Amino acid sequence: MARNSPPSLASLLAQADHFIDPETGAVTPAIQPATTFARETTYALIGEHVYGRYGNPTLGQAEKVIAAAENAHEALLFSSGMAGFAAVIETLPTGSRVVAPRIMYHGGQDWLRRMGEKRDIKPHFFDAADPGALGAAIDDVKPQLVWIESPVNPTWDVIDIEAAASFAHDAGAKLAVDSTVAPPVTTRALDLGADLVFHSATKYLNGHSDVTAGCVAAREGSQFWDEIKYLRGYMGSHLAPFEAWLLLRGLRTLDVRYARACGNAMAIAEHFEGHRNVEAVLYPGLPSHPGHGIAKRQMTNGFGGMLSLLVKGGAEDALRVCARLELFVRATSLGGVESLVEHRATIEGPESAVPKNLLRLSVGIEAADDLIADLDAALRD
Repeated sequence: MARNSPPSLASLLAQADHFIDPETGAVTPAIQPATTFARETTYALIGEHVYGRYGNPTLGQAEKVIAAAENAHEALLFSSGMAGFAAVIETLPTGSRVVAPRIMYHGGQDWLRRMGEKRDIKPHFFDAADPGALGAAIDDVKPQLVWIESPVNPTWDVIDIEAAASFAHDAGAKLAVDSTVAPPVTTRALDLGADLVFHSATKYLNGHSDVTAGCVAAREGSQFWDEIKYLRGYMGSHLAPFEAWLLLRGLRTLDVRYARACGNAMAIAEHFEGHRNVEAVLYPGLPSHPGHGIAKRQMTNGFGGMLSLLVKGGAEDALRVCARLELFVRATSLGGVESLVEHRATIEGPESAVPKNLLRLSVGIEAADDLIADLDAALRD
């Protein structure tokens, strides 16, 4: 990097957008818990904040770092991923149509179905494993919003974001990308044409399994974006200051955490591809993966720490392997420093479209050899 060129994303994150407290010189942002903010004798605001429901200095600093990382017009933090997702969907007029993957985060899919029943915001689900399905669904439905994940959780099908943006915009729709498993250190969905990028910030952005948060960022300002901001302010669904401070701490190590998780996941994927008790390894970093070419193009700094194993047999066989694991923790969530295993079909329930023999692995930053040994032992006959 030339001396006068902008810092890399890794440097921006590590320094929290080059934060230095102007009064104390502190290199770590402080927590500001205030819920209300004083005015001058003329009743003019002293600073930019009015009331805690609309924003807070600590919240604003975390949002500033994420917006810079995403190359976004603006970012908003919510008290959970679902709060952010619900705010986006709530902006749609009654009678709108949404196109989304048949396999996606089940909480979001449940909310879309609920909005179909309550407000006639009908979801139409497509098969992300079929390269032509998204374009066909958009042509058929003429939606107001296209919501995609890439890679898709937990099958890790890869959707071409640039192509999805082109399809959506040609139909007059907006494209929102859930990039939870592909944070901005590897994928900048807004640069690829998305109108909104979403994260369950609980996951990689925070990375320590101690904050529940959601984030939505916009490529540009619009009436649609102003409506999302309005809803967050009046619903009071913003992230609290202490959680925003913890999230900011997590963002500062995102680049190194993600790199370690990617390396571990690739080692696991390569080791177990072709294993006698594994039907398939689902990981976009493998050259054998159908979406590897697209992933290589839009995931510029690693293929993620998420992969799935299809255990030979059925649900009972997968659960038996899960029960034998000692280092992997049996728990829901992903993107933390610890490795987790989840039998996704059990979590989603009887209506789940996820294969019953699928184990989803969120690979952490432990030693790769230890993780491989744990899986090897669990997969023995």
